[in-house]
Amino acid sequence: MIPPVGALSADYTVFPNGTAYSASVQITDTARYEFADVGVLGENVPVTVGNVQLFSDNGSLALFNRSSTPWGGNPSTITFPRGNYTLSFTAPLRDNHLQAIYGKAYRVNVALPQEFDVRNPLLAGISVGANITRHADNSTQVTWDKTASFDLRFYTQSRESLLYLFVNFMIVIAIVLLLPFLLTRKKAG
Repeated sequence: MIPPVGALSADYTVFPNGTAYSASVQITDTARYEFADVGVLGENVPVTVGNVQLFSDNGSLALFNRSSTPWGGNPSTITFPRGNYTLSFTAPLRDNHLQAIYGKAYRVNVALPQEFDVRNPLLAGISVGANITRHADNSTQVTWDKTASFDLRFYTQSRESLLYLFVNFMIVIAIVLLLPFLLTRKKAG
């Protein structure tokens, strides 16, 4: 698929084990990028990233400087000469949840391997405007056009099986609890 002309794009690929993802994000007219996740109150929470690469418009690797988080560890911010770039990196995932906020409208693509799904609304969470495509190999692609943020929660097949087991168990309990009431009501009539 070809993104709309002039639209920025961000592509995310979730690893098969669900513990991390790789990202490729276009950035324009900027000299700084902060690696952060969205916290509970909407605040930026630094993310430990790896395999950071910055590519200029012509596809060549660009140099950047790293700055560390206040408590040390891996960098949470990179700086570079102002311009247009494509940034790629890997980052950890927690609880099968991926989200991002941008300063501009982006076309976002998230590729999920066959181990994960998003089609059950009781288990998944998808922000508004998503287009979901399930491929023949059971992989899934979720796409947003012109969004300033996205939120995606996905699940495994085992979690879906547990949900169905729980629902069946609750139906059996409901039948066991309602059956005496229905039998006594029939005898009274």
